[in-house]
Amino acid sequence: MTPALLYGLVILSAIAHAIWNALVKSAGDRVLTMVAIRTAGLVLGLAVLPFVDWPAPESWKWLALTSCVMFAYYALLIRSYGVGDMSVVYPLARGLAPVLMTIAAFLAIGEALGTGQMVAVGLISLGIMALSVGVGASRPAVGFALATGVSVAAYSFFGGMGVRAAGTVLGFQACLEVITGLGMVGYALVTRRAQLPAYVHRHGAVGLLAGVISVLGFLAFLLAARSLPLGPVVALRATSVIFGAVLGTLVLKEGFGLRRMAASALVVGGIALLALLR
Repeated sequence: MTPALLYGLVILSAIAHAIWNALVKSAGDRVLTMVAIRTAGLVLGLAVLPFVDWPAPESWKWLALTSCVMFAYYALLIRSYGVGDMSVVYPLARGLAPVLMTIAAFLAIGEALGTGQMVAVGLISLGIMALSVGVGASRPAVGFALATGVSVAAYSFFGGMGVRAAGTVLGFQACLEVITGLGMVGYALVTRRAQLPAYVHRHGAVGLLAGVISVLGFLAFLLAARSLPLGPVVALRATSVIFGAVLGTLVLKEGFGLRRMAASALVVGGIALLALLR
């Protein structure tokens, strides 16, 4: 695939991510909705696994790290949406990830920041600070959103390193979907068994649809992360804040005043500049 096509897949991944996050935010039971999403991933992973190459042993440590961080990400995301608006939580969480990824890339593989990258990081940071005040941006919401952003950067980095070492995109993701799916289903059976039948009857189809969207979106990310620099890929994927903010306003009926518009523009502008310069 050409770089242009891969970057196009990342944009589709961003759209997919915003959609399934909106479904989680709007769900009556966010925990079981996340379980449904990961159940779809589990089914798809089990269906694909017999027909793809297994990831190389060198990638297993990255697979384990990615899985662990993803469990933390699910918990933080659910909690974030419980205490804050999507139009606040989502830009904060996604906008922070490219900054952290840039730092991780510098520390791990020695990528130095130029003047343009510093400006981009400044724009993103300023936008984040602007989003962290006002209606819907309580201190707990900001705290959990920022913690979610840390987990996003971590699983993106570990996943990107893992898929490069695995030698197979589908094999790596299939294993990841099976591990995270089994973990979430096991958690639901232990802690939410009584609520499962009613949820499946009322919202199961929507949860599974969100799961399919999530799996396809992450597949697009891994395809790009295998051969493109991680910084630009994560930065471009973070353009999902545009779609998330719009969905939070139009679908979830959350407020979106001039301050949020300006703050989101700063975050998106910084992300775009970071992607272009990297």
